[in-house]
Amino acid sequence: MQWIDEAVLLSARPHGETGLLVALLTREHGRHAGLVSFGQSKKHRPAWQTGTLFEIKWQARLAEHLGTVTGEGRTAYAARWLDDAARLGGVAAVCAVAEACIPEREPHPAAFAGLIAFLDELGEDHWPSLYAHWELGILGELGFGLDLSVCAATGTSEDLVYVSPKSGRAVSARAGADYRDKMLPLPSFLRGGITRERAEVAAALELTGFFLERHVLAPHGKALPAARSRLVDRLRA
Repeated sequence: MQWIDEAVLLSARPHGETGLLVALLTREHGRHAGLVSFGQSKKHRPAWQTGTLFEIKWQARLAEHLGTVTGEGRTAYAARWLDDAARLGGVAAVCAVAEACIPEREPHPAAFAGLIAFLDELGEDHWPSLYAHWELGILGELGFGLDLSVCAATGTSEDLVYVSPKSGRAVSARAGADYRDKMLPLPSFLRGGITRERAEVAAALELTGFFLERHVLAPHGKALPAARSRLVDRLRA
């Protein structure tokens, strides 16, 4: 069997003497692994870089097999930022989180579209806030969306400054005053908007990271990727 799809390369590592084992997020077929024959060669290895958008062909004798991959690169997003360590770190983080969190072979076209939208907007000054929105969207896409619209206790939409770590719902300053030490801060831009303040984005990633670890990663014995941790450290610096 075989299929053709758009895909972003999430990671690539050597397999045997000449091959590359790649992880891809595809538009229609979800996260898929595959073997690129002779992918380590001088001719092919430079094309297979994390964050590159490809048109790929995946084929295997049976659907459950690993399969082989061939592809034609369309957009080398990481190559745009080789002289920008922060944005290059953003590419590494978004790809690592996608690989860690999105289930294998389960279609999530919204996650793919969000990934492309983030990579396309990486040149904007507010790109870190777009990354935080992408993680928030991944939680929703996987069935663990946070309800940031109204206060869980009072129903008001005003002065929402906390998120309950138990329910994942917003809480107003007044309703959460007695429990503020147990609450997670809610950066206002996560309710719809952008920010250029790196400290706000770091706080937002503390929030999304808490729920990604609890609901998505920990049940499978995983942790947040190191590339994401490096991005958060950079935002805090």
